[in-house]
Amino acid sequence: MIQYIVIICMRKRAYGDILYFFVETGVAMQFYLSFADALDEIGKAILSFNSLSDVLDVLLVAFIIYSAIKLIRETRAIQLAKGFVLLLVMYAVVYLLRMQVSTYMFSTIFSDILLVLVVIFSPEIRHALESVGRSSVSNFNFFGFKNSEELRRQEQLRTMVNSVTKACADMSDKKIGALMVFEKESILGDIIQTGTRVDAEVSAELIGNIFYPKAPLHDGAAVLRDARVCAAGCILPLTKNQVSSELGTRHRAAIGMSEQSDALIVVVSEETGGISVAHKGTLKRNLSSGDLRELLGEHFLKFEHAQENRFKKLWKGLKKHGNE
Repeated sequence: MIQYIVIICMRKRAYGDILYFFVETGVAMQFYLSFADALDEIGKAILSFNSLSDVLDVLLVAFIIYSAIKLIRETRAIQLAKGFVLLLVMYAVVYLLRMQVSTYMFSTIFSDILLVLVVIFSPEIRHALESVGRSSVSNFNFFGFKNSEELRRQEQLRTMVNSVTKACADMSDKKIGALMVFEKESILGDIIQTGTRVDAEVSAELIGNIFYPKAPLHDGAAVLRDARVCAAGCILPLTKNQVSSELGTRHRAAIGMSEQSDALIVVVSEETGGISVAHKGTLKRNLSSGDLRELLGEHFLKFEHAQENRFKKLWKGLKKHGNE
C-alpha cells in the first residue's frame, strides 16, 4: 500500500514539474495567444463575407482540396501526404517551443516547399493534367453526342476488350497462365517500373506472345494503360489476407494489387485454365469468356452499356404496355 502511495506522489510531482515548466517558460501562454489569434482571424474572415466572389472563392478552394485528396486517396502518394502533414505538425510544435536550431532546419526545408511538392507528387500532377485534358469542354453536351476524340477512344477500348477476351479464351483452353492489370484512376507508375516497357496496341496475338510459357516476360504481370499494353513482366504485391489454399501466386498477386488500387486485374490459371477477375479486394472466379467480356465492358465501355440498358428498359416498358 505504501509503495502505491509513493508512486502516486512521484507521478503528481512529475506532473507538477511539467506544469511548472510550461508556466515558467510561457509556452502555455504563447500557445493560448496563438490559438486566440487564429480564432480571431477566422472570425474576421467569416464576418468579411459580403459578396458572391467570396463564396465562389471558398467553393473553388474546397473543390481543389477535395480533388487533390481524391486524386491521391487510393495511391501510394497518400503515405507521402501523411508524412508531409506530420512534418508540418512537428514544425508548428518546434516553432511554439522556440527551438531555434530545429526551427531553422524546418524553415530551410519548407522554404522551397513548392519545388519539393512538385518533385514528390509529379506522377499525380501529370495524371491530373491528363484527366483535365481529356475532359475538354467539347465533351460536355446536352444531347449525349460524342465528339470524334471520344469516339476514337471508345473504339480503342472496344478493341482492347475484344482482344483481351479472345486471348483469355485461347489461354484458358490451352491452360496458359496470365496476369493482366488494367489501370484506372490510381496511377501504377511504381508497378510499371518493375517490368519492361512495351507501349504497344492491344491485340490477342501480342498478349498470347507475352504469356507464352517460354517467353521471358510470361512470369510477371502485363499492365494496360489507355487501351495499350504499357509494360510486361511487372511484379505485383501479394495480399496479406488469408485466402483459399487453392489460389496460387497469380491470384494472390491479383487480390493484393486490387487492395492497393482501383485497378481491374484479370487472371488465367495455369493449372485449371479458369478465368478470374479481382477488383477492390474481391476475386470473381470461374468466369466464361462471355462473363469476362461483360465485366470488362461494364468498366471500360460505360457509355455503350448505359445506352444498352436504356434500350432494354425501353423495350421492357413497351412489352409491358403491349401486354396490358
